[in-house]
Amino acid sequence: MRGADAAAIEAFLEMMSAERGASANTLSAYRRDLEDFSVRLGADGQSLKSANADGVAKCLSAFAGEGLAATTQARKLSAARQFFRFQRAEKQRKDDPTETLDSPGRGRPLPKTMSEGDVDLLLEAARSDESTAGLRTRCLIEVLYAAGLRVSELVSLPVSAVARRERCLMIRGKGGKERLAPLNPDALDAIVAWRAVRDRTLPPKGTKQFDKAEKYLFPSRAAAGHLTRERFAQILKALALKAGLDASKISPHVLRHAFASHLLAHGADLRSVQTLLGHADISTTQIYTHVLEERLRRLVEDAHPLAREE
Repeated sequence: MRGADAAAIEAFLEMMSAERGASANTLSAYRRDLEDFSVRLGADGQSLKSANADGVAKCLSAFAGEGLAATTQARKLSAARQFFRFQRAEKQRKDDPTETLDSPGRGRPLPKTMSEGDVDLLLEAARSDESTAGLRTRCLIEVLYAAGLRVSELVSLPVSAVARRERCLMIRGKGGKERLAPLNPDALDAIVAWRAVRDRTLPPKGTKQFDKAEKYLFPSRAAAGHLTRERFAQILKALALKAGLDASKISPHVLRHAFASHLLAHGADLRSVQTLLGHADISTTQIYTHVLEERLRRLVEDAHPLAREE
């Protein structure tokens, strides 16, 4: 990758972090996608900074030829669009080579979710273990399903977020935006039980690890000071097996989808679910409209005066 491209990518990422509050994971994804474009363009004698529409289109064709999913291709093109718009805004170039390019065709897959029965089985399995590790697992699952948090929000919850027995958590989500996440009694009880034993899991006092970990609800010796997303995913898979469920179909994000789907199925409106999930745009929440459509269909069949029994 050329030095000029590397500098331009860094400038773009700095803007995304400072002005838009992009998370570390988002910045890392942008970096990978833009570096992929830069390397491929460089092989054809172009650079990311000076790329034209044909060059970007060839990159997309190459990505497709490698068998990348349409969603991945679309994500890479989106990163390039953002980059070139930034370049234009900074007067680094006069055109946007992605303006005439269409996003790779892709369907709109429904989000993977869980039935309410499967969630009940998962919760029962979590509640059956009174060990320190079991109480942590129970707290993680209860809070995740009660509040629909992103996994990164869950594992990095500060102790201060649950310092008092309140029915809501204050969550700092993507872009530093805050939102309230209501908790049910089971989640509150799980937090109380976990906090009673949490100190046993802290690193030794007086160490740098302790200084990092003590502020988190789910402390860890990991570099971040809190339980990692990867470790929580492993814990959830093990719990799914214990509950007799297919572990390959269960992940932290599937539980978040279940939270949203079950709310809608029981009468919540889309705007409220958008707020609870922390989605900036209602269009992101609209992936759950299939749940609303089914509920509305049943409502018409059951309640409309002209409905006829078969």
